[in-house]
Amino acid sequence: MAGSQDMFDAIVMADERFHGEGFQEGYVEGSRLGVTEGRQHGTLHGAKIGSEIGCYQGFAFAWKYLLHSCTTEKDSKKMKVLEALIGMIEKFPYDDPTYDRLHEDLDRIRGKFKQLCSLLNVQPDFKIRAEGSGLSF
Repeated sequence: MAGSQDMFDAIVMADERFHGEGFQEGYVEGSRLGVTEGRQHGTLHGAKIGSEIGCYQGFAFAWKYLLHSCTTEKDSKKMKVLEALIGMIEKFPYDDPTYDRLHEDLDRIRGKFKQLCSLLNVQPDFKIRAEGSGLSF
């Protein structure tokens, strides 16, 4: 009778055992895929942010070169905003993905860029496409 009781327990407990084993296998596989997907997602969004910041930086350096010899009061305000934008870009934490104010700083840079565009009277159109990103005017 003890042998049949053990066999009965094995049958009854099989469902629970297989459920537990299946859960463990699924958890391990899901964790592995989650890390892979997370890495791909982070790489994609990091590249987009880097491309955007790079366009702002190139725009700022080009205008700094164009405005460096102008000395009117209007141009000095443009230069102050331009220098502020360049300073914000230089302080941006490119290599720290855990930086907790990354999006706040990025929004400030975007705002300063818009302010500069308004002062310069240009209408930029920043686009991210599959073949590349860039500013157009």
